[in-house]
Amino acid sequence: MRSALFSAENLEKESAQPGLRLQNSKMLKIELNGEAMARVGSMVAYQGQVQFQALGSGGIGKFIKQRLTGEGVPLMKISGQGDVFLADLSKDVHVIDLEPGDALSINGSSVLAFDSTLQYDIRMVGGAGMASSSGLFNCVFSGHGRIAITTKGTPVVLNVDQPTYVDPQAAVCWSANLQTGYHRAEQLGLGTLLGRSTGEAFTMSFAGQGFVVVQPSEEPPVQGSGAQQQQGGLLGGLLS
Repeated sequence: MRSALFSAENLEKESAQPGLRLQNSKMLKIELNGEAMARVGSMVAYQGQVQFQALGSGGIGKFIKQRLTGEGVPLMKISGQGDVFLADLSKDVHVIDLEPGDALSINGSSVLAFDSTLQYDIRMVGGAGMASSSGLFNCVFSGHGRIAITTKGTPVVLNVDQPTYVDPQAAVCWSANLQTGYHRAEQLGLGTLLGRSTGEAFTMSFAGQGFVVVQPSEEPPVQGSGAQQQQGGLLGGLLS
């Protein structure tokens, strides 16, 4: 049987080292020898002796936070020995190595999988989201290990060396040490009062030393009533 489908670029990539690596730009491969964490429903194939265990948001404390804030990552623990392939709606997959002392703040919808050696928590995004529908909380990862994130399209990585502003729904992740806030991008005037708008009323602001990853697409707004969002903000303040 012959076909371009069977070309070398489409064959399973093998490695002598276990862990997370790219199979291709849309698919992650975990060469499993122990355990790893992944987004629920992201498995597309696996080989070997592998078990899957749903974990909610990664423990009872994080599960409660997710229920109260509407944020977080629905997780499953993958354990055993074998090869596991993960994907999320054909989004681009990127692998990041975290070193001791690193901390990365990530939009929960962009988390695909990570090493179980990493620590994970849900935290309030300081000053951001109060005037937008993007939410007030992000997932912060720290420790030593690999994490795979997804983007809708090829992202740009902005070096924050001057005032930087990003649409909250396009911000994928950023250095956790950056100071965040919100900025009115649209000036109020007669046009605004008459119903004309740029659609960019507020942006997130970033200051300090670090980077921001921006995707060429916007996540859909968080659904929920104003009262629910206000409740999430109040509870988030208690949890942070």
